[in-house]
Amino acid sequence: MTGINQKGRYGKYIQLILTFVDFVILNTAFLITTHISPEFVIERARTVWFMANVCYFPVAYLMRHTQTIRTIFMEHVLANSLKSVCFYAPIFVCGLYFIQIDNIPWNVFAEFYGLLLIMLPLWWSASRLLIKYFRRRGRNFSKVVIVGANPIGRKLYREISSDIGFGYQILGFFDDAPQTDGTPPGTYRGTLDDLETYVAEQGVDEIFCALSGEKEESIKRVLKIAETNVARYYYVPQFARYVNRNYEMYAIGTVPVLSVRHQPLSRMSNRLIKRAFDLTFTAVVLLFSPLVFIPVAIAIKTSSPGPIFFKQKRTGYRGREFWCYKFRTMRVNSDSDKLQASKDDPRKTAVGNFLRRTSIDELPQFINVLMGNMSVVGPRPHMLKHTEEYSRLIDKYMVRHYIKPGITGWAQINGYRGQTEKLWQMERRVEHDVWYIEHWSALLDVKIIFRTVYNAIHGEKNAF
Repeated sequence: MTGINQKGRYGKYIQLILTFVDFVILNTAFLITTHISPEFVIERARTVWFMANVCYFPVAYLMRHTQTIRTIFMEHVLANSLKSVCFYAPIFVCGLYFIQIDNIPWNVFAEFYGLLLIMLPLWWSASRLLIKYFRRRGRNFSKVVIVGANPIGRKLYREISSDIGFGYQILGFFDDAPQTDGTPPGTYRGTLDDLETYVAEQGVDEIFCALSGEKEESIKRVLKIAETNVARYYYVPQFARYVNRNYEMYAIGTVPVLSVRHQPLSRMSNRLIKRAFDLTFTAVVLLFSPLVFIPVAIAIKTSSPGPIFFKQKRTGYRGREFWCYKFRTMRVNSDSDKLQASKDDPRKTAVGNFLRRTSIDELPQFINVLMGNMSVVGPRPHMLKHTEEYSRLIDKYMVRHYIKPGITGWAQINGYRGQTEKLWQMERRVEHDVWYIEHWSALLDVKIIFRTVYNAIHGEKNAF
């Protein structure tokens, strides 16, 4: 990795600097609030200011790990900054209540936290970009060596080398029996016998051990060398050769257990967040729903005989069946549970065509969300016949049922909605659904909703 010539004397102070600026942001927001809301300047204003700072210390302590990781993903940084504000809010309010200050108007709190929700995420994002900027110029990096010049070691080398902004300087490989095919030229430094001397002389910060688990003695030896030289030690398991997705590590007693499918919604806290969002968003939609539901109902009844709503059994969470509701867009027919709607489907009514193009026909599914068998965002629920067919044809098809189905989803905003005439179309939809399950976040849900609304306004070629 060229362009790196010095480690930088102040790298160890980065976390302290970041935290210090957090407090600067906090106090700036406090000062602005006192100017826009003079009622904030109460008799015990200094005490309130003191508590505002004291109550942020536990937040800074608990979130410190988000400021020290070397691989920086901006969506994680943004999410963690928002979590910090949400975590700080109840601590500050409880702290004021504890010292018996309860005469601050709620609009003042709204202004204060509103400023923090804008300023802190901006600062965290800007600071991480600044760190990456300096790392690309040879500052704030860690010297690392990789033990194991095997396929996993080389794969790790490629990942680390893909972005110098990660802040790593790879000094080379060590291996008693190096597999030189594919190893970058000039990177082999010697055997394990040479490792300890090299680590001490070069001031290595981190050692990544990519040896096979069968080489128990060698792994223990590398660990001892790392501990003796106060270098951080990481073991790279061999399953990385065939596991190319996010995963989670657990422990049952002292035995590590690997979950090869990372599912954020397997955590109760995340499920509660998603459900709270579903109920809040649905409540707002249903509050204004008569403005749309009444004229749509009249149009459907006058366009063709039959019910206003169409209900169909579909596959939901954990493969359970449920009744999914929609506005009826077709004439009553016997093939509704067998055939998907096509572009020029003769079963559709003129009103139904409009409802489908604008996705208004999906609005009754907010009732499903309220009932708890759907979410606002998630994999689209399929009719039972399709579940039966595609579960035999497509690998990981049933994985999409690990979470509740949604009114809209990641696959839909990426163009995989509507009719699936060919198998590859459903395969791509399943791939996107599985990706969503493994990468869920509240911010991702918000993004999907905005994209859905945008697509509905501008029209979608597959909306028929």
